[in-house]
Amino acid sequence: MRPVFQWNIGSRTLELGKRTQIMGIVNVTPDSFSDGGQFFDRDRAVEHALKLIADGADIVDIGGESTRPGSEVDDKSAKTTSPLVPVSVTEQEELNRVIPVIAALKQQKRDAIISIDTYKANVARAAVKAGAEIVNDVSGFRWDPQMKKTLTELKCGSILMHMRGHPNEWHALPPIGDAVLLVKRELRQWAQDAVLAGIKRDQLVVDPGIGFGKSFAENYPLLARFGQLQEIGFPILVGVSRKSFIGRTLAKDGQDARGDQRLFGTLAAETALIVEGAHIVRTHDVKASVETARIADAIVSAA
Repeated sequence: MRPVFQWNIGSRTLELGKRTQIMGIVNVTPDSFSDGGQFFDRDRAVEHALKLIADGADIVDIGGESTRPGSEVDDKSAKTTSPLVPVSVTEQEELNRVIPVIAALKQQKRDAIISIDTYKANVARAAVKAGAEIVNDVSGFRWDPQMKKTLTELKCGSILMHMRGHPNEWHALPPIGDAVLLVKRELRQWAQDAVLAGIKRDQLVVDPGIGFGKSFAENYPLLARFGQLQEIGFPILVGVSRKSFIGRTLAKDGQDARGDQRLFGTLAAETALIVEGAHIVRTHDVKASVETARIADAIVSAA
């Protein structure tokens, strides 16, 4: 049985659990693994966001920096200027990419629920000022020491994701062992730390970060035992859309399926995750995922 939560995103509350919420992805980047910079231009990004909403997206997640495998990030919590964590996209560049899109989208669609995909506190603050109501931080509030304080002040919805290491380190990370136990333990601890820092429990959603610092062999146990993550006690967002572990499973003649060949595999994984308790599904292919979720929700309701 999927628990029901009231998610406080500041100016309003979203009910999570009675049906699956769909979060559509808008990458305002030139180097996304999934869409190759198709929406780097502001007007095209806004047009795409409006299409996602028309297709049934409940939330639009706008990001200005890629965290695909191998990418570099700006981890302000790092104690050194190690080449492992150099600046990839500067704060100003990220602001220049996402704020005009958020402002223009909000102007055209005042009731749109916008999430900002960032790990930088100043970007989060500016995005919320421009109209975003949710901050989606892939670092779990760990890379920018000011993020927890900022989220406490903003009183917006917050998504805390689990990631191991940094994207350009993933190829060298040691095996996890039991991925489910590790993710569950660390997500619980990080969520507790966030609450102790002042972020309200009803503002928090957690994300196991499938594919983020997990090997091919470690992702499938997270799908198979996803229901165990409900023990953390927070609503759960999950994103598997077009990810490389799906491409590897669908490989033909030794070649992984390309991003644009992973739709059916994505929908199969999303169905399994909804049945196991996912509250929000983050996806590139909104229309297909909306229909998939309707069937999966019917199964959940009949259980």
